[in-house]
Amino acid sequence: MSSENIHTLVVPKILNGTVIDHIPAGRALDILKVLNITGGEGWRIAVLLNVESKKLGRKDIIKIERRKLTSAEVNVIALIAPTATINIIENFVVVEKFKVNVPEVIEGVIRCPNPTCISNKEREPVKSRFRTLSKDQLIFRCEYCSTIVTRDDILKLIIR
Repeated sequence: MSSENIHTLVVPKILNGTVIDHIPAGRALDILKVLNITGGEGWRIAVLLNVESKKLGRKDIIKIERRKLTSAEVNVIALIAPTATINIIENFVVVEKFKVNVPEVIEGVIRCPNPTCISNKEREPVKSRFRTLSKDQLIFRCEYCSTIVTRDDILKLIIR
């Protein structure tokens, strides 16, 4: 094996599905968790962790065969990996490519950590609703009780 081939990753292309690229290093497994992907679904899934990236230094990549993400799933990915790009693959060709975007308002995706917030009361049919204060640092404020949620809180607050 030549030294040139030692640094080459060989991951087969997928016929149809989704590739999530430019995930900050170490976040791919979090994304699989929030998408409820366990590996038992029968789809081919490739997960690359800590690969070299000119843009990020290091990044993760997820390839999911036979799965197209919903807009709600893309919004959740944006909360975990705001630098991610989504590639939709059909017949081995990228037919759509876009960057995730942290929405200005996040409704029904993360729960408020304040137990007295109206969105946590069972008798009140109110979905959680957060306003984005910082897309770079991922800081959000509950629109009902003004509780602040940061990047570090997101994974434990995602509603599944």
